[in-house]
Amino acid sequence: MVNTLDPQNMRNFSEASVSIEIETEDMTLNIGPQHPSTHGVLRLVAKVDGEKVHDVKPVLGYMHRGYEKLAEVRTYPQITTLVNRIDWVAGFSNEIPFIAGAERLMEIEVPDRAKHIRLILTEMARISSHFVFNGAYALEVGALTPIFYAMEDRERVLDLIESVTGGRFHPNFNRIGGVKPAAGAGPTSKKNIQDLPAGFYRETKLAMEKVIEAADKFQNLIGGNEVFQKRTKNVGVLSKEVAEAYGVSGPILRASGVKSDLRTQTDYLPYDHFEYDIPIGENGDCFDRWDVRTKEMVESAKIVLQAIDSMPSGPLQTKVPKVIKVPAGRTYVRAENPKGEMGYYIISEGGLGPYRLKIRTASFSNVSILPIMLEGALLPDLIAIMGSLDFVLGDVDR
Repeated sequence: MVNTLDPQNMRNFSEASVSIEIETEDMTLNIGPQHPSTHGVLRLVAKVDGEKVHDVKPVLGYMHRGYEKLAEVRTYPQITTLVNRIDWVAGFSNEIPFIAGAERLMEIEVPDRAKHIRLILTEMARISSHFVFNGAYALEVGALTPIFYAMEDRERVLDLIESVTGGRFHPNFNRIGGVKPAAGAGPTSKKNIQDLPAGFYRETKLAMEKVIEAADKFQNLIGGNEVFQKRTKNVGVLSKEVAEAYGVSGPILRASGVKSDLRTQTDYLPYDHFEYDIPIGENGDCFDRWDVRTKEMVESAKIVLQAIDSMPSGPLQTKVPKVIKVPAGRTYVRAENPKGEMGYYIISEGGLGPYRLKIRTASFSNVSILPIMLEGALLPDLIAIMGSLDFVLGDVDR
């Protein structure tokens, strides 16, 4: 029998190498659907080992409203009120590609003045959306102050949108063939239709100058903050190959170094009349996604100022039948919305409403890359990565 207390045996035991491998089970963590950083009712089922994320599965459908099927039992004018509510942060932008699709099937030429008004309000909606992003994203990574500046500056833009359309979030302003008379323009008649409220040009120029100042302020207040840089630089890197493979669009795609902007590729609005830059990123990280959106605010303000100076005269609406019936056919119209590509595939059989309407939204594709981006990320970075995508759940579930 070996005496384990023998000093000779103790010496041999102490010199032996002992290898112990500790195995731990992954923990399943549910983030959402009730969480302030999920931008709505999104649920993420994440498997984590300590603070490292191994697997993430987005769970959608909590806000499904059936817009595509509702469109089959609505007339074309009625559908305009529905699509306002898809991306509710930029409701006006949702109307444009749908209206343009119906106009294409009807072979209607929209007056130049109506096109310019549509363009101005579309860019204002983009600016408004990016103001929300700047305030909310900074808040999500721990900075409280920027959201107060962002909401104050955004109010000027929303006030201008409301003065023309009568609505801040759901304008329902576009009509097949043009736009309706402005809400703040005073009494209207068939002979004397007022399209823009008094002082609109002056107030818009002042507001756009404020937007440019605000974007410069955010570059210093947010982008120059060392803590913000640590939380966002080299975090959530998305390569352009993966972005393109997953159908990512908008600022997220451009932040990955892809110079793609539907405003320069399609003719749904007269962007070819104006000069502006398309900001792109270099690293495809969270910081670049913030930076691209902030720079886009400046470019949108420049477009609005040019459109104001070159506003053509003429009617707001071309002649259309009192009862809208779109000829049989099919078309797809896409537009560069604040969050990316927004498109409508319309199939018409010649009725009062579409036979089928397929909606392509930016946020659905953008959210689909979360499992790729979060693989191997630290848990504290999950919120920073998710927030940098700037999705809206109404834009996902539809």
